[in-house]
Amino acid sequence: MKLNEIADNAGAAKARMRIGRGIGSGKGKTGGRGVKGQKARTGVRIKGFEGGQMPLHRRLPKRGFTPPHAKDYNEINLGRIQAALDAGKLARDNPVTIDSLLAAGLCTKRRDGVKILGMGEIRTALAFDVAAASKSALAAIEKAGGSVRLLAAPPAEA
Repeated sequence: MKLNEIADNAGAAKARMRIGRGIGSGKGKTGGRGVKGQKARTGVRIKGFEGGQMPLHRRLPKRGFTPPHAKDYNEINLGRIQAALDAGKLARDNPVTIDSLLAAGLCTKRRDGVKILGMGEIRTALAFDVAAASKSALAAIEKAGGSVRLLAAPPAEA
């Protein structure tokens, strides 16, 4: 076998149809585009056009709103923090910060900081330096003998 003898199996590759080469070819004259009009021209696409009827995306009501300056926090429950302490991923003597949570694998990105939520229980007195915390989380941390220092939000961008 030589390189110039290599070929596809019979029927594996279909020959392309040459359009616009006379009516005898079967794809001449309008070239498979029907007759006249905007869609017969090249480079035109009417997305969402329904023949003059009001398109579906304009008939349906608008819903919801995304606040433009909303904070995107890493939300972590107290139960996960206690599990990380038990597994030895978090140090008991250092304050719990975004950096320590990233190193422990409880967060994957920095985002706008950490918010502690109150699901689960915490049995260890820890110091937290976080962006936000829920009321139930604050109560549970103080009950365990820990403290929470809420970090000031960075100044808003103009």
